[in-house]
Amino acid sequence: MDAAALWQRYQDWLYYDEALRLYVDVSRIRFDDAFVAQMEPRFAKAFKDMEALEAGAIANPDENRMVGHYWLRDPDLAPNDELKRDIVDTLVNIEQFASQIRTGTLYPPGQERFTDILSIGIGGSALGPEFVAQALGPDFPPLDIHFIDNTDPEGIDRTLAQLGDRLKTTLVIVISKSGGTPETRNGMLEVQHRFGEMKIDFSKQAVAITGIDSNLDQLAKSEGWLARFPMFDWVGGRTSELSAVGLLPAALQGIDIRSILGGAKEMDARTRVPDLRNNPAALLALAWYHAGNGQGEKDMVILPYKDSLLLFSRYLQQLVMESLGKEKDLDGNVVYQGIAVYGNKGSTDQHAYVQQLRDGVPSFFVTFIEVLKDREGPSVELEPGVTAGDYLNGFLLGTRQALFDNQRDSITITIPEVNAHFVGVLIALYERAVGFYASLVNINAYHQPGVEAGKKAAANILKLQLQVVQAVQKSGQPMSLSELAKATGSMGEIETIYKIVRHLHFNQRGLAIQGDPGDPQGLKVEAL
Repeated sequence: MDAAALWQRYQDWLYYDEALRLYVDVSRIRFDDAFVAQMEPRFAKAFKDMEALEAGAIANPDENRMVGHYWLRDPDLAPNDELKRDIVDTLVNIEQFASQIRTGTLYPPGQERFTDILSIGIGGSALGPEFVAQALGPDFPPLDIHFIDNTDPEGIDRTLAQLGDRLKTTLVIVISKSGGTPETRNGMLEVQHRFGEMKIDFSKQAVAITGIDSNLDQLAKSEGWLARFPMFDWVGGRTSELSAVGLLPAALQGIDIRSILGGAKEMDARTRVPDLRNNPAALLALAWYHAGNGQGEKDMVILPYKDSLLLFSRYLQQLVMESLGKEKDLDGNVVYQGIAVYGNKGSTDQHAYVQQLRDGVPSFFVTFIEVLKDREGPSVELEPGVTAGDYLNGFLLGTRQALFDNQRDSITITIPEVNAHFVGVLIALYERAVGFYASLVNINAYHQPGVEAGKKAAANILKLQLQVVQAVQKSGQPMSLSELAKATGSMGEIETIYKIVRHLHFNQRGLAIQGDPGDPQGLKVEAL
């Protein structure tokens, strides 16, 4: 394609919204007019599906639930007055509570004010708040935020060590819709233990964000926790950033949550337009479909050229992969859908995997996130007429061109700056694009049977661990792995039993290995 044709294609397939100051460029995805015409009927259906979802249709039939994260930023769209009131009241309560914490009206026992936040959650209960904190957290926030987002003991220890004596002035937020998420529960119990060691009253510094009447909600109520905020059953974890899950931590850091919601609301309005060429989320879905042949045949590489957007790719991993990674379609056919997402940031990737992106296996398409504003105030000229921001822009444009010249497709999304408004814009843009794509490929974007299967498998492992320990203790003598498998009725799980035994032996917890731990055939297991 010559320069004139490429320039014309750019103009034809650049979405620009003057009021929103957003650019979405899909011109470097090599679809043609025939493909667009072929997709138009599918998008007509996708627009209707989205309209029904926002009106309150049961969009998650597995759990018989509506999907209403769009109502969070525009309560007037909620299908009934009760839901609208819940949304509005929760937002007001969040703002009032955050203000009382920031100003010192609410304070920990015996202390002047809270100094830190410790947020305990996993998946959507962590990735969204982490992304927003990285993107929008002020240099000198009223409270510093920390996260426990895994059940890794060393990771928990490190976070608590960093807090040290400031645990006395730390507000702990526990986030779990069901109240029974193992990783979140484990983090909470670890923190409660540390509070107990330091003789601090956990309940006076704890906040629950959870489903109404969940186990966690009941616990927080019975123990008199400082506050409780609802997680609505019609909001999934991966779309929960604009619920209490994300808004409370953001408000406590002094981030303008009304601006985040306002940006999302504006983007929602643009992505309701039932016109493919004038709907930025539909254009993204079109590009994703073409790039991966409607089967996710190519990975989505997210390259934000801004340090503050470093965690955007991690946030999108869950949003895209948990929503679109499905074995079966809505008709029960096995389809194995999904789009793999990874990324870091520009220009760091100039020195990491861009080499492979340009010259290696063409198994991907790139999304560049461009931010027009370099910094607050003027920039230093590093050489005549050239600043650090000019270099960053040059790397983005150069990489985009180098990839295209070697038949590698890309999308470019451009925003004026990273602020609360445009973070809301980006979140809403991708939420809607995921919904459209799911409709195009006829899958349910709002359930996660694979995640639930993993949780059940983990629970079975822990049950087997208890059985193994009990079998050894009951025997009173060393046992081989085969004997353990027979004693626990798990002859098909000898490998799993070996790995359980090895873990407990290494951590000196109940069992010990006689012999070489690396020789499963010859080892014996005894009780400590």
